[in-house]
Amino acid sequence: MATPKKSPAAKKSPAAKKSPAAKKSPAAKGPAAKRVVAKSLPPPRSADEQRRDAAQALALSLAAAALDKKAERIEIIDVFGKADYADFLLLMSGRVDRQVQAIAQAVEARAEEQGQRARSVEGARQGQWVVVDFGDVVAHVFVEEERRSRDLESLWMDARRVPFQDPTGATTAPR
Repeated sequence: MATPKKSPAAKKSPAAKKSPAAKKSPAAKGPAAKRVVAKSLPPPRSADEQRRDAAQALALSLAAAALDKKAERIEIIDVFGKADYADFLLLMSGRVDRQVQAIAQAVEARAEEQGQRARSVEGARQGQWVVVDFGDVVAHVFVEEERRSRDLESLWMDARRVPFQDPTGATTAPR
């Protein structure tokens, strides 16, 4: 069987040869190069992942605001997929009711600086246990005695703890 002959127009002329710079560019290598470039990019984040990341950033920021008011035993608990009312719980303690109220106000003020408003605030008058609900993040500020009696940490023993760094440089250890 005879092979078809190439026409003179099909032959490459010296002018049609690619320059060394053109050989190096991914676009010059055709569709295969585009597939390689696309595979090297991270997959796009889903809306749930983006919302979770924003909620975690808010929780970390609120923890920093609480530290400014000398809050103690701060824990950020990741309840994403475990609770339908929030993605993160922020638990912290104050020594007396006045400090608990000040911590709750600082947390609320920091959220407002970031464009977040509390959906509800409960217990602020009594100051023993203040709950500030931001939707995806719920902050609980306790007097230590009340925190021990409620023991919310034991309800979420299997949940991941989010480490964060306080201004002194100490990092909380995740469990």
